[in-house]
Amino acid sequence: MASNPVIDLDTPAAGDRQVGADIRALRKSRELTLADLAGRIGRSVSWLSQVERGQAEPGISDLRRIAAIFDVPLGFLFRNDDGPAEERGRVVRAAGRRTLGNVAEGLTEELLSPDLGGSFEMFRSVFAPGTELPQPILRQTEEAGYVVAGELDLKIGGHWFRLRPGDSFRFDHEPYQWRNPGDVPAVVIWVVAPPIY
Repeated sequence: MASNPVIDLDTPAAGDRQVGADIRALRKSRELTLADLAGRIGRSVSWLSQVERGQAEPGISDLRRIAAIFDVPLGFLFRNDDGPAEERGRVVRAAGRRTLGNVAEGLTEELLSPDLGGSFEMFRSVFAPGTELPQPILRQTEEAGYVVAGELDLKIGGHWFRLRPGDSFRFDHEPYQWRNPGDVPAVVIWVVAPPIY
């Protein structure tokens, strides 16, 4: 007679641990405390702490509020963990990428990193033709990129640079601005450290 497997109901699933880690990474990137975020979503600090440690599972309404606060699509907080266990946290399949942004705003990004942890994050950024970031922004990050397709104008340190396929760039804690002067999308592999999403 085969024995029944033992199921530990107190041990969170890998997906629960990961969504909690991603929420923690988003919270820290926005410099919010546990109390700040808990208050904004109408939950206790202890509950949010348990979620971030993978000891409690947020409901869909909680995830909707969290996504709205961080201005990310709800689907960004869902994981595609259908692959083999040894790939989780290490490999991102093309069909399993999480997407940020929208075409209407001119920039969509796919997270190429397996998660939001670690010391950097990597994106596939697609800049729509004729779109631009109207004002420079300054993030407390070091950023680098490689242009895969199209053209992208990038303003770093007060200077505009026209980047074409094969060109790359890096800047560190400097204001930057972008625009796509072409009539085709500009595709850039973009790396940010520390993670901002």
